[in-house]
Amino acid sequence: MAKRIFLIVLDSFGIGELPDAGDYNDTGSNTFKAIFGSKKFYAPNMKMMGLFNIDGVDFGEKEASPVGAFGRLGELSAGKDTTTGHWEIAGYISKVPLPTYPNGFPDDMIDALVRVTGRKMLCNKPYSGTQVIQEYGREHMKTGNLILYTSADSVAQIAAHEEVVPLDELYDICQKARDIFTGEHGVGRIIARPFVGEYPDFKRTENRHDFSLMPPEPTMLDRIHKKGMNTIGVGKIHDIFAGRGVGEKIQIKDNKDGMKKTKKLLKRDFKGLCFVNLVDFDMLYGHRNDIDGYAAAISEFDDWLPGFIDKMEDDDLLMITADHGCDPSTPSTDHSREYVPLLMYGAGVTEGENLGTKESFSYVAQVVESQLG
Repeated sequence: MAKRIFLIVLDSFGIGELPDAGDYNDTGSNTFKAIFGSKKFYAPNMKMMGLFNIDGVDFGEKEASPVGAFGRLGELSAGKDTTTGHWEIAGYISKVPLPTYPNGFPDDMIDALVRVTGRKMLCNKPYSGTQVIQEYGREHMKTGNLILYTSADSVAQIAAHEEVVPLDELYDICQKARDIFTGEHGVGRIIARPFVGEYPDFKRTENRHDFSLMPPEPTMLDRIHKKGMNTIGVGKIHDIFAGRGVGEKIQIKDNKDGMKKTKKLLKRDFKGLCFVNLVDFDMLYGHRNDIDGYAAAISEFDDWLPGFIDKMEDDDLLMITADHGCDPSTPSTDHSREYVPLLMYGAGVTEGENLGTKESFSYVAQVVESQLG
């Protein structure tokens, strides 16, 4: 039994294609293998926990005596995005894929947005988030029209310059969009994407905010919270679950800030779950096909691990996993349909145990709820 569980999601750290990857045009995707080939990759601490001993990992050197338990998780939910991935980690399996819009959003949705926001829309296509502000930023600043775009994921993203559309107004616009994008058009997330600067040096800021769809059913967060235990969401966890079941929200600027704030929580006496998302792997490197950047970020996390583990109490449990893949070596810049790793260390863990392959990310929720009684 554990008193405190620290569940850390390395956003997009997939470890190889799922059997149905071909249905998602992801045959051959392997985020882990892609970054393993980089000179920037160095992860001796996760190796000690059993990272290279996981089923299907056919590269690197296996650990003779792993200090943790290790395994890989399949995904039963339809899709390969952040929302469904985290929901499944928390115990809810999405049987119907969230809607995507490879050709942009329909006219009636655009008309509704214009009506409630009082601003016209630019773009309305799948686009790279950095490229879209370069191509539409000047027109946005001149007209005040909003930049609306999407991706291969179930998202509607609204970009605006902070001097043209103040943050409070952009957030209000996104909340209104959230109220519109429901039912058959219920995308997983509406994302506010503020930016600053002058052309051609536009730069997205850290003031991004996600407005997620509410999970259709209770998750482990609801159940833990209902028992009077702590549920602490670090990073975008609060946003992904639309706040439901998250007792405390801790915002972070980047991976480094997230790791710092997570380690600081070791000093706090609480009982329950600390659920952490480190998004830089996905946002800064996976989506930009930056292999070396991704590898360096994993190495930075691995270097942080010993300092965290050394300060864990005997009844603490550390779990490390991911929510999907985002192979930076493929032509696509989108998420990939992959297995994800599960590494566990601490309370209730049998050192060196090979957990094998579990059919669902929801195995994590099973362990968490069991360990918390």
